[in-house]
Amino acid sequence: MTLGAPAEASSYAAAMALLEDRPLVVLTGAGVSTDSGIPDYRSPGSPARQPMTYQQFISGPQERQRYWARSHLGWRRMGNATPNAGHRAVAAIDPDLLITQNVDGLHEQAAPSPAANRRIVPLHGRVADVICLSCRTVSARRDLQARMEPLNVGWAEAHADVETRPDGDVALEETADFVVPDCEICGGILKPDVVFFGENVPKDRVARCTDAVDALATCDGALLVAGSSLTVMSGYRFVRRAAKAATPVVIVNRGATRGDAEAAYKLETGTSEFLADLASRRDSRPESSRA
Repeated sequence: MTLGAPAEASSYAAAMALLEDRPLVVLTGAGVSTDSGIPDYRSPGSPARQPMTYQQFISGPQERQRYWARSHLGWRRMGNATPNAGHRAVAAIDPDLLITQNVDGLHEQAAPSPAANRRIVPLHGRVADVICLSCRTVSARRDLQARMEPLNVGWAEAHADVETRPDGDVALEETADFVVPDCEICGGILKPDVVFFGENVPKDRVARCTDAVDALATCDGALLVAGSSLTVMSGYRFVRRAAKAATPVVIVNRGATRGDAEAAYKLETGTSEFLADLASRRDSRPESSRA
């Protein structure tokens, strides 16, 4: 671990001391998955990219064609991604609740048991699931991918060199020839079962996360944010709520975040390294001191 100025090293040590013995809720963002080869939206130096909104998606068949053509290519890469050291470290930390803004499902893959998996809230859903906007049937993305292949023979090979973007997207503008399947049950519009910009996170997910963050104030716990700029309110609201209740917040992210002013400590270091260090320290605690 290489740290910069003495003040940064001091903050790192203080943040570790704060987190290693407390009950935790962990909130993760796209920065945790970059070591798995999945780009994020807001790394320092990255060009600004705006994902498709829900209003665009439902506005007409051309927009859906554009989404699915690009996603068909991106899924081949994102669907094969595997958990990295950061995901495995969060699983070892085993927080009271893991709130993830990521839709890649890698935290779920890293979870060591069904019980641990149930303590994960994918705030924005999972790109591995597809929902019909008419009959609300949920199906596997891999099944849809298999249906797309014979309808679009040679598409992936013809666009093999396109740039990968966040959340299974790619840099491709010409999509007019792509064929989009409909729901096999009712013929309705298929959408990835994720929360698009312009949609609201389901209330039951928000309530579960809110309850867990509120509980930290009663058990001397802390909120750890890893790899998120907190630009969208869906995640930032939990930082605001924790800070208002005087629950300490630690943010680990390269680059400024919306919650920096509310954090007890803000660290500009790699999330995988920090999380692995924290997992090791928590694992080495005497049994009598573990929550």
